[in-house]
Amino acid sequence: MKFFKNKAVQSLIASLVCIVLGVLIGYIVLLLINPDGAGKAMITLLKNFFYYPTAEMRREYFGSTLVKTAPLLMCSLSVLFAYKTGLFNIGAAGQYCIGVCACLYCALGLGWSWPLCLLAAVICGAFFGMLVGLLKSYCNVNEVISGIMLNWIALYITNSVLSTVKEPTSPYTYKLQGARGKAALLPRLGKINEFFNGNKYITIAVPIAIIIAVLVWVVLEKTKFGYELKATGFNKNAAKYCGMAEKRNAILTLVIAGALAGLGASFYYQSGIQQWECTATSVPGMGFNGIAATFLGGLNPIGTIFSSYFLQHITDGGTHIDTMKYSAQISDLISSVIIYLCGFVLFIKHVLNNMITKSEEKAAAQLKAAEEKPAATAADNVKGGEQ
Repeated sequence: MKFFKNKAVQSLIASLVCIVLGVLIGYIVLLLINPDGAGKAMITLLKNFFYYPTAEMRREYFGSTLVKTAPLLMCSLSVLFAYKTGLFNIGAAGQYCIGVCACLYCALGLGWSWPLCLLAAVICGAFFGMLVGLLKSYCNVNEVISGIMLNWIALYITNSVLSTVKEPTSPYTYKLQGARGKAALLPRLGKINEFFNGNKYITIAVPIAIIIAVLVWVVLEKTKFGYELKATGFNKNAAKYCGMAEKRNAILTLVIAGALAGLGASFYYQSGIQQWECTATSVPGMGFNGIAATFLGGLNPIGTIFSSYFLQHITDGGTHIDTMKYSAQISDLISSVIIYLCGFVLFIKHVLNNMITKSEEKAAAQLKAAEEKPAATAADNVKGGEQ
């Protein structure tokens, strides 16, 4: 029972249950659409880069999945950091979007080098997070409402600004690999790129994202600063009574959350793997997928590393499904189901705790009965002897 009372173990069990149920429901949907290829389609989705016949190609496409996992991890850490302090940062999508605007414009419009472009993305993401924090602290505006509104503002700003650096004959921005933005590409990892069959998109973003996840865990769990932030989230009135600056903490939390989301945008677009479409009509899904990764990871920074990879793994796996039988968006459907089930992670942990409590109570009752039985027998023997 002590093993199952461990929070990390409970989070792992809850996440695995959500994944299994999500895959099972997805398989049922595939059966309903076309039962002939349901099993093969599900296996293909789960295999992802193992779909390719050679080891070189597998390593190359595995690297591409890692490249896309890094920004998703940053968005999930953005949501997690705010959630740990009692705030729901649904504005991570907008903070990510404005980070795209900052890093690409600085790269393509101003010709800045990669550290400055990265810093610009972090600052702009932090600024949008600060706006949400100020509205929350001084105007009592719910962070969900202001975050959603700022998501759309960020999208329209990004489309307008990046239209000045787009290709003349397409809605996409110039490639960073060209003369305009080559200096903004993040450094590669040398020998590691060779392991991934020369995948040129593998950059320092991948290891840095993992290091940041560990740092977030250390800050939240092992520092006075993290304790104050969580205390403010649990009860801001109690935190204020204890001398903590609850308004400052709320604003600072959202500033850090916004900076993480903006950094994720830099990690993705400064790898050169994709261009921004200046006619985009919806906010990038990376910020919203970060919500799923946060809860699937059990609200633990280390857990989000694995949950972010898993969600990106099945998303990429969906591109290999036979489109003659199924839509390529079937992976999005399964991801959506898992996202929905993520809402039950805390419920599953609650059920586990109840089962453990009942089991311990039953064991205690049995132990008490076992201790009382010899005493009762001895008393009966003494009584019999007196008679």
